[in-house]
Amino acid sequence: MKRASKLMGTVALGLLTAVSAQAEDVEVLHWWTSGGEAAALNVLKEDLQGQDIGWNDMPVAGGGGEAAMTTLRARVTAGNPPTAVQMLGFDIQDWAAEGALGNLNDVAAAEGWDAVVPAALQAFAKYDGNWISAPVNVHSTNWVWANKAVLDELGLGVPSTWEEFVAAMQAAKDAGKVGLAHGGQAWQEATMFDGVVLSAGGPDFYKKAFIDLDPEALGSDTMVEAFKRMETLRSYVDDNFSGRDWNLASAMVINGEAAFQIMGDWAKGEFLNAGKVPDQDFLCFRVPGSEGVVTFNSDQFAMFNVSEEGAKAAQAAMAASIMAPSFQSAFNVVKGSVPARTDVPQDDFDACGKKGMDQLAEAAANGTLLGSMAHGHANRAGVKNAIYDVVTAHFNGEFSAEEAAEELVNAVETAM
Repeated sequence: MKRASKLMGTVALGLLTAVSAQAEDVEVLHWWTSGGEAAALNVLKEDLQGQDIGWNDMPVAGGGGEAAMTTLRARVTAGNPPTAVQMLGFDIQDWAAEGALGNLNDVAAAEGWDAVVPAALQAFAKYDGNWISAPVNVHSTNWVWANKAVLDELGLGVPSTWEEFVAAMQAAKDAGKVGLAHGGQAWQEATMFDGVVLSAGGPDFYKKAFIDLDPEALGSDTMVEAFKRMETLRSYVDDNFSGRDWNLASAMVINGEAAFQIMGDWAKGEFLNAGKVPDQDFLCFRVPGSEGVVTFNSDQFAMFNVSEEGAKAAQAAMAASIMAPSFQSAFNVVKGSVPARTDVPQDDFDACGKKGMDQLAEAAANGTLLGSMAHGHANRAGVKNAIYDVVTAHFNGEFSAEEAAEELVNAVETAM
């Protein structure tokens, strides 16, 4: 009997067993192409192969998913959508509004998704009350990753304030290291900006600026301070950062070339894939000044409308596998994220994973679990991309901090 099926009730068990026998292979469009990401995705491939469902891989490189969405649009326009597509945030809602996504209510009801998936994730996984995607994980963006040996060599501990963080980067630079590993891509700069804005203004300010799109917050002195902090970060990045992929920046920290990287918790997968151990080889902590807040994004697999019964059966089986507690644990242990279900035990998670799960629960309880601007969970793509343009232009020296805050107000107003 299939592992996902064991988790269902008697009626659902019979239904899934019946349709799984007819299930076709799945064609999956995604952007998980780095070493750690590929290792995590292989957990899902093997799970489906155990159910005699083949996996037709359709990887589209690009850590933020923009290239994958361009490829997807071309496939859907041609009338040939993939079986399942990795998606983030409002992109899921936008495709659902077009009537392009299938319905997962039967699987969701059979497995009781409503009771175990946090409301913040359901806001993206449902449309008009119907389940249209299966959440794989919860990622968080406001993390810093550090090489412990480098910090030990410099006599540095984990910085607890922004000023201590800057001093630590300076110490690394003075010692001939790169203070901050970074890849010069708009989504990477925006990812850093998530944590930097929190450090400058706190959760209420972040919400006003990026979720409520309050023009006073967007153009405020606090936002100017956030841009000035980005200028400080830029001074600790090496000269060859432009166009560097995020996982290559992670490798700089792994190899001891750089002291720190500000990146989402998918970076942990790169450290684990390199055989590194949390608290021994590398450290994980929130961007100083953003403690107690979790800016999140959730990778989900949206199922597109298909007409063949075998394809629908494959979608149901894939969704059931994704949401099985055993898979949620196995996948997220490798990926670096935390489960999308609240009932998954922490036993198999490492120190950073347990920290992430505890902090997620705390933020959800305190109202400080906030959708990531950088990863499409604060506002729709048009607004997100407008913010991207300003943040990356400023990071590359096109605007002063004051000009950037002013441009941010104008860009968001135009995009709304």
